[in-house]
Amino acid sequence: MEVIESGIGELFQSPDPDGFREFVRTKKNTGMVDKLMSEHDAVARFVNDGDYIGTELYGTVRAPMSLVRELVRQGKKHLRVAGQGIHEIDLMLAADLVDTLDITYVAWEVYGISACLRRAVESGRVRTADWSNGGITWRFKAAAMGVPFIPVRSMLGTDTFKYSAAKVVKDPFTGHPICLIPALFMDVGLIHVHRADKYGNCQVEGISGFAQEMARACKRLIVSAEEIIPTDEIRKYPERTAIPYYLVDAVVEAKYGSHPGEMCYRYWRDGEHLQQFLKDSKDTDKVKAYLDKWVYGCKNHAEYVALVGTGRLTQLEAEIGGR
Repeated sequence: MEVIESGIGELFQSPDPDGFREFVRTKKNTGMVDKLMSEHDAVARFVNDGDYIGTELYGTVRAPMSLVRELVRQGKKHLRVAGQGIHEIDLMLAADLVDTLDITYVAWEVYGISACLRRAVESGRVRTADWSNGGITWRFKAAAMGVPFIPVRSMLGTDTFKYSAAKVVKDPFTGHPICLIPALFMDVGLIHVHRADKYGNCQVEGISGFAQEMARACKRLIVSAEEIIPTDEIRKYPERTAIPYYLVDAVVEAKYGSHPGEMCYRYWRDGEHLQQFLKDSKDTDKVKAYLDKWVYGCKNHAEYVALVGTGRLTQLEAEIGGR
């Protein structure tokens, strides 16, 4: 195909469908075995320095925060990351764990842009490439399909395309320009869900984000869940299984695991917590103090939940009922 235009963004993870298939075939345990473990053991076992990782969420909905805090505690270095520039990315940036970032969204929704992200990018410490929300999802979709790229009309004629690593080619069937988005095969995916069984069969309520695409685009997948339920309950409603067991490598029970993000039908986002961090992000000393208190100062997710307090969490549960 004739390449008409190329984005100037860097391709941080080259598409390799054959290598991905070989990894899954020879190195991934796809058996129906008990995968329950702590967040410490899951991150220690399945995340390595230099990995390309992805965090699945939609804004602050179902953010895999308990897993990200553990990732920061363990100090995994030189990560390449795909995700939205919300709280989970900020923690990794603040801890200086990230080298490159395929980013789809830079604002904390209604709250503004974090100074952590701005400092990391403007200093040149973290290299970035731009993608639309749809663009990054289609990259996962292409990986899930086992193809090196996927053709879309989105991003044509935009600065998002300009700063991406996509290409515009001449469609061999119509002769019209079409955008080719490269598949994104990740080393590790982090996803938070409503329910899972011990084998990794997962159910998601409300907005699904790109959980299904991303789960099929990563070599290793760590899932945290608000609750662990019996497999017999999962089997009662097979149509609700968004992520099947054979895609999952580790299952972590983490009630309130999205906090300070929200969980559809469970609890609302902790706006006070998020806005205070966003305000403090302008001061590197205050960011360090935040990490010391809320991440390094908590041995695990249970200690984090205790620090937030049952009163505050009960309040957030009550708030979701009015929305």
